[in-house]
Amino acid sequence: MPVLDLSASSVDLTRTICDIPSVSGEEKTLADAIDHAVHRLAHLDVYRDGDTIVARTNLGRAQRVVIAGHIDTVPVNHNLPTREIGADGERMLWGRGTVDMKAGVAVQLKLAAELVSPRVDITWMWYDHEEVDADLNGLTRLSRTRPDLFAGDFAILGEPSNGQVEGGCNGNLRAIVRTHGVRAHSARAWMGENAIHRAAPILGRLADYVPQEVAVDGLAYREGLNAVRIRGGIAGNVIPDLCEVEVNYRFAPSRTPDEAVAHVRGVMDGFEVEVVDIAPGARPGLDAPLAQEFVAAVGAEPRPKYGWTDVARFSALGVPAVNYGPGDASLAHHDEERVPLAQIEDVERGLRAWLS
Repeated sequence: MPVLDLSASSVDLTRTICDIPSVSGEEKTLADAIDHAVHRLAHLDVYRDGDTIVARTNLGRAQRVVIAGHIDTVPVNHNLPTREIGADGERMLWGRGTVDMKAGVAVQLKLAAELVSPRVDITWMWYDHEEVDADLNGLTRLSRTRPDLFAGDFAILGEPSNGQVEGGCNGNLRAIVRTHGVRAHSARAWMGENAIHRAAPILGRLADYVPQEVAVDGLAYREGLNAVRIRGGIAGNVIPDLCEVEVNYRFAPSRTPDEAVAHVRGVMDGFEVEVVDIAPGARPGLDAPLAQEFVAAVGAEPRPKYGWTDVARFSALGVPAVNYGPGDASLAHHDEERVPLAQIEDVERGLRAWLS
């Protein structure tokens, strides 16, 4: 089992945990290393559920903050081990997981070790299976087995935000839009009905769709409705009798899941629509007193989070939550994923100053 030195710099710790591959479903080695490291910290009570590790202070403070980060990544594509790149003025750490989101996890681990007497009680969460279906997510599992661990006055997700504060998040919906036809030999196409051809209006509607920008509690969330996958056809000489267009809808946190479903069905009126996955968004959560103190302490200007993150889980439980972590979210999952070293250090300083 790799050993994590929590006395190392947050940059070095980022490098170490990134070089422990933990693609979704393969987090155990990293989870074991985190579990071993935090179990040695006498000021924390540690609980493990699968490959999710929770470590808590219990100092009797008047308020509690939950700080969480996922330890899994999307698949590696020749981008490990990590390496430093860039000029002296802007050194970066390159490699899978540096942005999404092991730099944030490294900062959290270092602070968990060193903040023995923070100004608030802290619940640290490092969890598995964030990059796959919501029902596999470690926080989903934990919310069923130990919902008490989510209790808090404010929550921070270490998702990449360029070291700025990103409030809330958009909701996320996936649906399959189907067309049906009749199979026939392609040499006698007039004997069949081509399901792929019938899907042309679906693509036309999506191409013409104008996404909305929705203001929610002072932040502007940009929506999006897009085809992300098409399946159809069984052979090179057969007219297809089925075509499926997978559609992804990113909707503003002011919409409920039911409203999001109704919107997609309205755009796709006349076609068979099956919703296969939906996760509600989260309002910004910036009106909470602790959130306002946090934003002021780190000197950030709040922005909206366009992608879905687990802040939505906390928001659903009545805990206001924001995203705050190193890394540019546009480089998440990118083969050239990389994070500025200075940004890792800045986020550590910001969190340390506020929590101290």
